[in-house]
Amino acid sequence: MSLPMIKYCPGTLAEGYETYSTTCLRRVFDGRKVNHILPYDSPASNEATDELFVENRKRISISGVQEKFSVLLEKNKLRLINEGEQGTYILKPIPGAGKNPDQMPANEHLTMQIARQVFDIETAENALIFFKDGTPAYITKRFDVKKGGGKLAKEDFASLAGRTPQTHGEHYKYSGSYLELFELMKKYLPAYQLEAPKLFRLLVFNYLFSNGDAHFKNFSLLETELGDFRLSPAYDLLNTRMHIEDSDFALDDGLLPKNLSKGKVMQQFLSLAEHAKIGQGQLDGVLEKLLSNSEEVEKLIDASYLSDTSKRNYLQSYQTRLKKLNRK
Repeated sequence: MSLPMIKYCPGTLAEGYETYSTTCLRRVFDGRKVNHILPYDSPASNEATDELFVENRKRISISGVQEKFSVLLEKNKLRLINEGEQGTYILKPIPGAGKNPDQMPANEHLTMQIARQVFDIETAENALIFFKDGTPAYITKRFDVKKGGGKLAKEDFASLAGRTPQTHGEHYKYSGSYLELFELMKKYLPAYQLEAPKLFRLLVFNYLFSNGDAHFKNFSLLETELGDFRLSPAYDLLNTRMHIEDSDFALDDGLLPKNLSKGKVMQQFLSLAEHAKIGQGQLDGVLEKLLSNSEEVEKLIDASYLSDTSKRNYLQSYQTRLKKLNRK
């Protein structure tokens, strides 16, 4: 695979850049002049490179099906961590499964940028990056690592609910409904009224952009510098429908328990907001924002590093879901 022609910043997707923009360098790489091309080939491209990644696999503890590698920034160079080092970035190359796997890094990058730039959803800082052989990868900055070293406490919702494969079986991340997330937040967050609308906005966004893998481990609470907790920045956002045949919602019961789940999807979202005690003004603000701004979404899709076919599929998927929500 040859290196792509760069016309848009591989971080912000702003036009007129042949590498990362200053905005991207500041947000993602602490202002250091990092190159958008990594100094090594992609995993499994040759024996020596593959050995590097095999060693790194042993050191990363983040769960998930998609392969992830731990990376840190040394001066202005990104490199795989050595034993005993704390990585500050997660590198996700093209996975070995699913439909159109070569589109997955660009898909995740685009979806994360839309969430932040168009809908003001706080996300983990991220960018697209390329191996020396031209293969793309998604890179994201860890938000649980402090600048001076050390880590902030982070608990995903599966842990908060006491769910493990041992207690709830292999399907432990997917059982239940999204209303349970709000119930857990009420239990663990004193600032529930402030944080609940953020979670609701993220759930509507996931539906709108066909993220059918938003399970219990893909939502977390994060310790603040003051020692209390809040909803963490969003992560692992992508249009999963482009890669696997999944349902509208990752959780088995969908938005609400079956005895409460009635009507079309918008009616279910409204019912979820009511049960989560989200005020009418907050609800109206969330929906007004998410159900508009389609021109900005289209602009970012066009600027993304998806193939032309994938851009059309991504846009069509978004427009279909938008119509469903607007029908109420």
